Amino acid sequence: MTLRSLTLGTGSHQLETSALGYGAMSLAGAYGAITESDSIALLEHVAQREVTFLDTANIYGDGESERVLGKFLKHRREEFVLASKVGIEKGAGVGKRRARGDAAYIKEQIDHSLRRLGTDHLDLYYLHRVDPETPIEESVGALGELVTAGKVRSIGLSEATGEEIARGHAVFPITAVQSEWSIFARDVEPHVLPTCARLGIGFVPYSPVGRGLLTDSFDPQALPAEDIRQNFPWFMPENLPHNAALLARVRDIATGLELPTAGLALAWLYQQAAALGVQIAPIPGTRTAGHWDQLQRGVDVQVPGEAMAELDALAGQVSGDRSFDPRWVSGGREGLLPRG
Repeated sequence: MTLRSLTLGTGSHQLETSALGYGAMSLAGAYGAITESDSIALLEHVAQREVTFLDTANIYGDGESERVLGKFLKHRREEFVLASKVGIEKGAGVGKRRARGDAAYIKEQIDHSLRRLGTDHLDLYYLHRVDPETPIEESVGALGELVTAGKVRSIGLSEATGEEIARGHAVFPITAVQSEWSIFARDVEPHVLPTCARLGIGFVPYSPVGRGLLTDSFDPQALPAEDIRQNFPWFMPENLPHNAALLARVRDIATGLELPTAGLALAWLYQQAAALGVQIAPIPGTRTAGHWDQLQRGVDVQVPGEAMAELDALAGQVSGDRSFDPRWVSGGREGLLPRG
């Protein structure tokens, strides 16, 4: 599979990377157990598919994802664009964590991440969540100081509102914004994406296949008790049967186009981004090579207009918010989620 490259951001802080990246939260067991050897084998497979963009965070498995990536990158660091994040304290688990973006914390955490990753710099470093108690200007200023220090080459924001992105960009150039975006999660379209398009900021969609919901392998009857998705409204018992019915409609469209459902989800995303004038590098995560190849099939596919229109209509029918706490994500703070 030949994979094209693209550029995130503009000017001196732009970043050239593959059009598709790998999101490494899965390597920390969020969606089920995976051994270190299987993680390394999967990363090798992804690299063979010409993926050069790897994304992780210090919170994933309390550093486990970074550690595994560091082992994989030990003798090939310069082959990859490496991104990580700071700004979520572990707390008592999903739904009970807190955002932290003060300058002291950011400057402390970068050194821990670099050590686990076995490198002296990150290509992209995000503020993982906006801290309601710390001005975005302070957080972005601290990230910018890491660029000056040579520890980071470019910076980003995750789940920031359109207004927060603009304020941060005025302090130091933002190269990329990372937020959830998929056929079922559309709240970044009214404010976040237009701000990115206006300022020349790249966009990195996470969960582009709806945390595995928009795939051929998802089984609503087989969610393990320890699966992180149990904490998200889409997957709760009162919502999942309805959302599984919507998934069946997406699968029917994919079948008609002779695509895997995950591939269709990515193809829709690229096409939607082009229409909105935003450069994107989605970062799906998976634990299997077969699932990865289904995803990558969607990178350069054109979806017919009738199918795009049918898929567009589904987001308004999804049951439940995309987050356990709407205040935790951009659309919630912009009043775009039902309980935001």
